[in-house]
Amino acid sequence: MPRFAANLTFLFNEVDFLDRFEAAAAAGFKGVEYLFPYDHPAPAIAERLQRHGLAQVLFNLPAGDWGKGERGIACHPGRRAEFQAGVARAAEYARALGCSQVNCLAGIAPQGEAPERLRDTLVANLRFAAARLGEAGVRLLVEPINTRDMPGFFLCHTAQAISIIDEVSSSNLWLQYDAYHMQVMEGDLASTLERHAARVGHVQIADNPGRHEPGTGEINYDFLLGHLDRLGYRGWVGCEYKPAAGTRAGLGWMARYR
Repeated sequence: MPRFAANLTFLFNEVDFLDRFEAAAAAGFKGVEYLFPYDHPAPAIAERLQRHGLAQVLFNLPAGDWGKGERGIACHPGRRAEFQAGVARAAEYARALGCSQVNCLAGIAPQGEAPERLRDTLVANLRFAAARLGEAGVRLLVEPINTRDMPGFFLCHTAQAISIIDEVSSSNLWLQYDAYHMQVMEGDLASTLERHAARVGHVQIADNPGRHEPGTGEINYDFLLGHLDRLGYRGWVGCEYKPAAGTRAGLGWMARYR
């Protein structure tokens, strides 16, 4: 049976961030993830995790100025020092929160840069982060994202991500597979997961179209989640969807998996 983690960036966002931990626990979640923790002191988040018996499953490396539209800097030449400082900051938060893995967002490709230079920059940054986070006992993930929701995002296909993971050649670099993003970009979810099962460190879900709850669109999650079980996946499944009519109203889809 899958272990579902509530993505607190998307779920329970009708309340303040630190109050979402209580709401997630009350809804039956045992783990949480979110985009970033850095706007809040690590001890304050750790206290909420402990109070409500929740595991911190995942968060992202610092990703530049999110409010100004940046979606990661790992492929950006000239910002390696900023990226490396972000790795150190993420390691500190992961240690304080007991989080065993963090995700790297490659970023939107800067205009005017050759794709080969962007790839070389991403590979070098991933190699650095995998080594530093490995020393801290934290796994590094990297995630392809669809270019409909994030136009120009550099890493946007599973095969591209696997190729980069191979080039980095680190035992501490894994694929974060978001079924929604990859349904938009390429489909063929089941066979892709089967082909790369040994590389998958984390799975996220939402349905398509709309990025709403599982069961609201075209993805057969009854089959896909069972497929993950059959493949021997033992990680968390992050619920990174936009509730169609409020978080609590849309949680009925989870009942069959409990």
